[in-house]
Amino acid sequence: MKKIKIFFLLIINLLIVENIFINTSFASESKNLTVYSPSCILMETSTGEILYEKNAYEIRYPASTTKIMTAILALEHCELTDIATVSHDAIFSVPASYAHASLKEGEELTIEQLLNVLLIPSANDAANVIAEHISGSVSEFANLMNQKALEIGCKNTHYVNPNGIHNDEHTSTAYDLALMGRYAMKNSTFRNIVKTTQYTLPATNKYEKADRIFNTSNDLLRFNSSNSSDNYYYSYTTGVKTGYTSEAGSCIVASAKKDDLEVIAVILGGGRTSTGLSERNTDCITLFNYAFDNYGYQTICESGEIIKETSVFGASEETPNLLLKVSNDISVFSKDIIDLNSIKREITLNGTLIAPIALGNL
Repeated sequence: MKKIKIFFLLIINLLIVENIFINTSFASESKNLTVYSPSCILMETSTGEILYEKNAYEIRYPASTTKIMTAILALEHCELTDIATVSHDAIFSVPASYAHASLKEGEELTIEQLLNVLLIPSANDAANVIAEHISGSVSEFANLMNQKALEIGCKNTHYVNPNGIHNDEHTSTAYDLALMGRYAMKNSTFRNIVKTTQYTLPATNKYEKADRIFNTSNDLLRFNSSNSSDNYYYSYTTGVKTGYTSEAGSCIVASAKKDDLEVIAVILGGGRTSTGLSERNTDCITLFNYAFDNYGYQTICESGEIIKETSVFGASEETPNLLLKVSNDISVFSKDIIDLNSIKREITLNGTLIAPIALGNL
């Protein structure tokens, strides 16, 4: 019989951990997945539990998935209304073949505007503007990026720029990028931007028109009603960020949510299948379907449910015992095939309960 021990600190109205993961190996089932890309990972966002991985700790080039970290730092170091000024270097250091937002030297933009063009069309010039605004230079901002990566828990990430323009020393792993994606998606502003499919920059001090219209680079977000095999629209997608360079291949940190379950998939080094399909998008859909078909949250204790009756030292004869109940539902994240009736619920109290005890108090 499986047993979960829950250590409660509050009595009567008990505060509990909302999400528990039952760690059971199902490797034989995940081995049946057809995943084309050389490096990937599938992670449940609430618990951080890894549901599938393939060379997830292999060091690779992250391309524009780098911009997740740039956005994290912008959100933590700036106000959305802060004004940043576009420098000459921010524009002209971007190679011609890389995506840009047609920013103008001397143009003044809010951090919110820059974040939108950073994350939706993947503008490399916007990344440089943010880096210079926060740290004064790209190199100093890269140091800040690496410090934050360590803080989040990344193990093998080294950034040298804020946008993912190729550099042999600019590297990460699928695991580290999943951690960054999970961290970033806790921010509501970030979540709202990365699920947006189109954005228009307004007129500014250096650009009089509002005709800079940008579409998302994430095919999983683009609604398409066709039945063609290259229609990658996935209705549960909630973000996050694509990337591509010839050296990195096709990359993505993608999230999807169905009911109460949200997962993050990271694909690195994707190419094309033998039939010409995008490995990046195909693998994301495969991993998302695997998660939603096999995992979920199930309630093992409902709000108000009495779990235990315990004695209280020094209590009166009229009320010698105390009823312990949960204040919120206790949900278990697990494989759907697990029989939760086999779970034994147990409360362990730290120390002896001594009267008097008021409702909701220790």
